[in-house]
Amino acid sequence: MRTIISCARALAARAGAVALAVPMLVTWTVPASAAAVGHSMIPAVGSDVQFESVGDFQADALPPLPCLHSTPIGCFGADTIRAAYDVQPLLNRGITGAGRTIVVIDAFQNPTIQHDLMVFDSFWNIPAPPKFAIVAPQGVPAFDPTNIIQVGWSQEISIDVEWAHAIAPGASIELVLAKSEKDADMLNATKYAIDHKLGDVISQSFGEAEMCLDPKLARKQHALFQEAVERGITLLASSGDKGAARQSCDGSSLVLSASTPASDPNVTGVGGTLLFASGTGAYQSETAWNSTRGASGGGFSTLYRRPSYQEDLVQGGKARGVPDVAYNADSRSGYLVVWSPTVVPPKTTGVLLVGGTSAGAAQWAGIVALADQLGHHRLGAINKQLYRIADDGENSAAFHDITTGNNTFGGITGFTAAKGWDPVTGLGTPDVANLVPQLVRHEGGE
Repeated sequence: MRTIISCARALAARAGAVALAVPMLVTWTVPASAAAVGHSMIPAVGSDVQFESVGDFQADALPPLPCLHSTPIGCFGADTIRAAYDVQPLLNRGITGAGRTIVVIDAFQNPTIQHDLMVFDSFWNIPAPPKFAIVAPQGVPAFDPTNIIQVGWSQEISIDVEWAHAIAPGASIELVLAKSEKDADMLNATKYAIDHKLGDVISQSFGEAEMCLDPKLARKQHALFQEAVERGITLLASSGDKGAARQSCDGSSLVLSASTPASDPNVTGVGGTLLFASGTGAYQSETAWNSTRGASGGGFSTLYRRPSYQEDLVQGGKARGVPDVAYNADSRSGYLVVWSPTVVPPKTTGVLLVGGTSAGAAQWAGIVALADQLGHHRLGAINKQLYRIADDGENSAAFHDITTGNNTFGGITGFTAAKGWDPVTGLGTPDVANLVPQLVRHEGGE
């Protein structure tokens, strides 16, 4: 039996997206709703923040929480997720992401993120990052706690920063904030990070239906992604939290669609699972994430043809398949996150139990930072390495292959997890201590 701590009504799903295209672009018709609004379109809901309130605390130490030590575990802290995905052996060797920088792209702001990160670190006895900088190239509006979109993004910021840091505690973090969640503003924030060489790996915990992208902005976005990988930057993005569906361009319904930016061939898309582990974090099993709250985003692109690295492992059609990999995402085995913007004094710290593929994208960014340190340089686009590792028969050591579950959600028929790659959980979830050395060894492989 899982322990769920004092559920609170979700404030709202957050929104956010970026747009992209590729020379291998296939037929694309812009919906009337998107064309009418153009580049100022507020995109469909991205990787939704799924959360429950654990409580508000004055101390910088968590009280005893049954979910932390239940079997299977009901909520993960840094120590137990490191155990489940075999991160700790690398940390013990001094592979902590030292000398590397993770860039987190988000929108609006979290006015308490410095405090939240400090308290999160105190909970798990994690050293502060060597550098934590917040950059807002175009400025951001004042935080409005009554604005449900801003509140959702502030939660996303806590998730991304805290959990990237949990996996790569020695890496620096650059939090780059767009002034809004609109496509053009998200693109500008990403462009600023790349143009100013802010980091080695970029985490993007947002997305939207491919059909909602403006073609002109999409081409600019893909060109920017191509520039990033040519500079050796690794790009990661969550594959979405609505299974094989995304919200329609006007937000009124769900439609069958892969999510961008995860569907860009230069990006490593991260899907979701439900992870079962013991109270100490020892790995037990996983299945594809699918609950009443959400499901692992995945499917086939209508924008991008299948890249060469997927030729041997992706079956059916000629389209780019997503996701490439996966990570725990179900709030029934979610993550504890410190989030305090709406906590009323004198209480100083709010704690949430969260789920969603956004947490996985940030933690995979941490994994890449570990690999960059081990390899002594940026690995750049990692999809070729990931698929080659699987194709060489090393999948059993580097990945947990997820073979059960599906991503049918909200009346939209999805796909079924299966042996090898599938459009629900990709190649699977990482055994980090085995995967990271293989990523470095397979660098540049075709």
